Amino acid sequence: MNFSTVQFLFVFLPLAWLVYFVLPPRVRNAALAAVSLLFCVWGGYGAAALLLAFCALNWLAGLALARAGRAKKPLLAAAVVLDLAVLVFFKYAGFAAQNINALLPGAVPVASIALPLGLSFYTFQGISYCVDVAKGETPPEKNPVRFFLYMAFFAHVTSGPIMRYGDQAAALDPKSPARKVTLDRFCYGIKRFVLGLAKKALLADQLGVFHSRVVSVSAGQVPAPVLLLGTVAYAFQLYYDFSGYSDMAVGLGEMFGLTMPENFDYPFLSRTVGEFWRRWHITLGAWFRRYLYFPLGGSRCSPARTCLNLFVVFLCTGIWHGAAWQFVAFGVWHGVWICAERLGLAKLLDKLPRWVSHVYFAAVSWVGFVLFGAPGLGQALAELAGVLTWQAGAAGMTAAAFFGVREALLLVTAIALCGPAQALLPRFKAWLREKTEPRPLGTAVLLALLFCSIVLVTANNYQGFIYAQF
Repeated sequence: MNFSTVQFLFVFLPLAWLVYFVLPPRVRNAALAAVSLLFCVWGGYGAAALLLAFCALNWLAGLALARAGRAKKPLLAAAVVLDLAVLVFFKYAGFAAQNINALLPGAVPVASIALPLGLSFYTFQGISYCVDVAKGETPPEKNPVRFFLYMAFFAHVTSGPIMRYGDQAAALDPKSPARKVTLDRFCYGIKRFVLGLAKKALLADQLGVFHSRVVSVSAGQVPAPVLLLGTVAYAFQLYYDFSGYSDMAVGLGEMFGLTMPENFDYPFLSRTVGEFWRRWHITLGAWFRRYLYFPLGGSRCSPARTCLNLFVVFLCTGIWHGAAWQFVAFGVWHGVWICAERLGLAKLLDKLPRWVSHVYFAAVSWVGFVLFGAPGLGQALAELAGVLTWQAGAAGMTAAAFFGVREALLLVTAIALCGPAQALLPRFKAWLREKTEPRPLGTAVLLALLFCSIVLVTANNYQGFIYAQF
């Protein structure tokens, strides 16, 4: 269930509020866990069953690791391998079979397996929990309800942020001061949720319509300016979609007393690829840094080995995002530039005028977003070739057929609000994260955004319902 649906906004969320706040504190964890399980069941019984089994496996593994003694390392290895095996089976088995069959036709049957809700995210949370318990950095959670809430709280189970258990342990106690929901905190949660919903409904979804129109036509037929604008629109669509979801997750957490980490920090203001990954999907980058990069040796090695470590991390980052060659290329592309920056490119850029480094970053990240957003690697390469050769496109394919005043306004707004407006208007930036009751003007802005978002969400849901009937 998506946060920007009529079912969630008008049925699930009010029900969750009612169940949680009517009950006494001692049973609120159980109530929130039940609500979260209902959220997962809404997405499918099979996915919910897998999540329960996954939570049970990692909860038991944590208890065993705390008592394992000399058997700790093999037990941890077994737990991590089992976690990854589940992810590989559901996410990558079909991709692997297709590529084997491309070399040896008919060698392996290709099963069509639906990816369970949130599997990529809660797999990483399960691994981080087991590793932290094995290293003695956090005690094992003995209460299964609290552990389930850490793994499967409905606000973050589908798309993160990815959290470490130690950062959430205190708030998982319903009697803890960290769990108390004041009026200011609840209002802040609503504000973050509304701002995230507006990002999703008013910007991401509308930019997505423009991008879909562009990619629905063969890349060789579309004029280069339209291809360029379409791929740029996709970059902002992805940012506003994912950062909007993260804002909604943070807001929901505050409403129920569970503070979640920030996942985005105006990444398009970056000057290097390395800076971008410190600002984009922050919790994923932190996970790879702590649980893969550091164990490989981090930067405590020779320059060549450090670059290899970085390259492996970004290759895995690309693969984590999806089972397709375009995601492999996405990881390789960023890994190459990260290594180049480590070997001296970043220092050179730092000596040049700021606009030069911004242009460099914009060009590198644009290629990455083209690789990420195209239907396949072949389509991505065709789009890149079309822009770089500045193709004219097929007869009759004019820019006006794709791009008008509406699209121009969307792109200008998207560019302004992804960081430049916040940098130029510090009070506006401060208001976005202000944790006090909103003043009249702020309340009016939020109500207007909420109204417009609900109108669009309702229209999209109704349109989808009509299409489903016919």
